[in-house]
Parts: sequence; C-alpha cells; structure tokens
Amino acid sequence: MELYGERGYEQTTVTEIAKRAGLTERTFFRHYADKREVLFAGSALLRERLVSGLAGAPPSASPMEAVAEALQAAAVVFDERHERARQRQRIITANAELQERELVKLASLASAMGEALRARDVSEPAASLAAEAGIAVFKVAFERWIDTIGVRALGAFIVEGLAGLESLMSGGRP
Repeated sequence: MELYGERGYEQTTVTEIAKRAGLTERTFFRHYADKREVLFAGSALLRERLVSGLAGAPPSASPMEAVAEALQAAAVVFDERHERARQRQRIITANAELQERELVKLASLASAMGEALRARDVSEPAASLAAEAGIAVFKVAFERWIDTIGVRALGAFIVEGLAGLESLMSGGRP
C-alpha cells in the first residue's frame, strides 16, 4: 500500500513489493497471483462474513432482512481498518484496471449472497435481486464511509442505505 501510494500502482513492481515486505519474489508469488491481488486479498474474508451473516439470520427473516444482517456482519471487519480502506480505495480509484477488478469482486460477492439466499429457500428472482440490492447498498455505504473522518461506523451508513432503498421501493423520497 505504501509503495502504491508513493510510486503509483503502475510504477510499482513485484520486486519492490517483495523487497519492502522482506520477502523473495518467489514467496510473494506463493501468496499472490500478481501485484493487483495484494489489494484484493481480503475478498475471501468479506465473502465469508457475508455468507455466514446470511446463514445466521433468523429463519423468519425476509430476504432483505437477511441481507441486512449479512451486511452488518461484514461491516464490522472494516471499522478497525478505516484509514487502510481509505488508502486502498484511493489506489483503486486512480487505476481503471483496479476499478474493473473491484467490480468483478462485487459481482462475485453478489453471486455468493444469491447462492446463500437460495440455500435459505429464497426463490428466483428474489434471491438474485436481494443480493444485488444488498451489494449496491454496501457499495454506496462504503463510498460514503470512506469519505468521512470520524467515529461513524460503516454499519450506520448501511442502515441509512437500506432505509433509503426501502423508501424508494415504497414510492417515497429518501
């Protein structure tokens, strides 16, 4: 992250990353497919939090209530890492290739959530729609959270986003 911030993503080499981390290039490639994946290493944890959050929602929860539980479970991971998340987002925003990879990650998360909803016997298209809406809420909440400095947790932005989505669905103005 420091190297990307100092030199820019494009100008930073795997050799420089490995050296800064006290690793050999060979060791680096045991952990990451390429330098881009350094920025996306937490995707598996995020996916696990979302899926387990959905699975842990009460059986009586509606699909969107289950999605809300999943988003809150995932948000906890970020609150301890606000500055790191902000730095990572600046790097991604500055590079089209990384923006594309971020979109692929979000699509993969939506797919995992849809699968978890179907495992809860949510039928289509409700499972896919709830999962996609949840990821949209997460994306907007995350962007708002990144832009803030202070003590508001990501979960508060998620609650606002879900309320805004509900208001839109009922014909009101958020």
